[in-house]
Amino acid sequence: MEHKSVEHTELVSSGKSGLEPDRLTPARTMTPEQFALAEKRLKKKLDMRLLLCVWIIFVMNYLDRNNISAAKIAGIEGSLGLSSTHYATAVALLFAGYVLMQIPSNILLANLRPSLYIPSVMVIWGMLSALVGAVHNAAGLYALRFLLGFVEAAFYPGALFLISSWYKRSEMGVRSAFLFSGSQLGSAFSGLIGAGITSGLDGARGLESWRWIFIIEGSATIFIALMAFFILPNYPSNTPWLTQEERAVAEWRLIADAGQVDEDDERWSYGFQMAFSDWRLYAFALSFLCIQVASATSNFFPAVVKTLGFSTVNTLLLTVPPYMVALVISIANNWSADRLRNSSFHAIWPLSVAIAGFVIAAATLNTGARYFAMILMVAGGHGSNAVVLAWTQKTMLRPRIKRASAVAFVNAFGNLSQVHTNLLTFSERIK
Repeated sequence: MEHKSVEHTELVSSGKSGLEPDRLTPARTMTPEQFALAEKRLKKKLDMRLLLCVWIIFVMNYLDRNNISAAKIAGIEGSLGLSSTHYATAVALLFAGYVLMQIPSNILLANLRPSLYIPSVMVIWGMLSALVGAVHNAAGLYALRFLLGFVEAAFYPGALFLISSWYKRSEMGVRSAFLFSGSQLGSAFSGLIGAGITSGLDGARGLESWRWIFIIEGSATIFIALMAFFILPNYPSNTPWLTQEERAVAEWRLIADAGQVDEDDERWSYGFQMAFSDWRLYAFALSFLCIQVASATSNFFPAVVKTLGFSTVNTLLLTVPPYMVALVISIANNWSADRLRNSSFHAIWPLSVAIAGFVIAAATLNTGARYFAMILMVAGGHGSNAVVLAWTQKTMLRPRIKRASAVAFVNAFGNLSQVHTNLLTFSERIK
């Protein structure tokens, strides 16, 4: 019964679908039981290759983006003669580049092979990150941080778009959250790695520890990017490491879910216009902007923890637990949103946790209470991100370019907050 309804959906909705009948025959001729088993095997394969790969890449993405906060604790300001305003400008410039390239990059991705595009930009940002370890003045830092953001812009909205090209709407939320947990793990690892490098490599080969942070993490990014060339898929119709049957099942289940499948010959201008003529796009963008303000502490969190009065190494270690709590909350929240099919509530309630954290932090000088407040700030601030972006993709699902443009615009608009929050925070030095 279920399999027959899939066939009816495809015939009714496809019109000029562009799908060759022979391409879908292996899925169309399966019994419901055979299709369910094949679909289960396909999802397992996708989870192990696509989802795990983009998750690891996102860990590295956040390591390379936020390692400047660990470098701040390790002495980059004193070494380069930076003021707090110089530091804030370097952080803000990354997000300036990041915002500018979001939409163009996702449109490119929708028309190129992700298995080539994403690893290629990853190699470039790894090189840029490593080169920060060689700068000697603010101007060099500014240039590399801007270029790093410009290139890194390709990944997160691109990875979300790629996930939505393979998974059904009911499967997107928890997988988007799993992807986003890479940012939390990357932020946590940044503290651990920074602590290890600061205590063990300061002065090695005549280089300060903050330089080693950039060199080591950038080099690791390049290594992982080279492996990603062989692991990442393209789209259901053109992924070489899937069998003909698996490609047919992948397309067929998307037809059943959305009434159509992504096409390879769509005009980008048509999907672009569809996205920006939909009022819901601007509602999602404004919501995400507010959420990103709450989660902007990631860019200077070690400096916030430093105010508790601990040593450099202990400060970096204390940045880890809040992100681990945030990781658990984010995945659980998105799993619940998928299961209950209620995105709005799950986008709102974590923000109340963040608000409580900000209030406690402002109301007490007790060290334990302030650290607890920091946990609430990070966990609550990060709990809604993936919900809103998955909600955007579920709502603006087809055609492919519409979805790509929508998620890129929402993410770019939200990250505008990262520019002004950093400049505002470091306009006066944190005491």
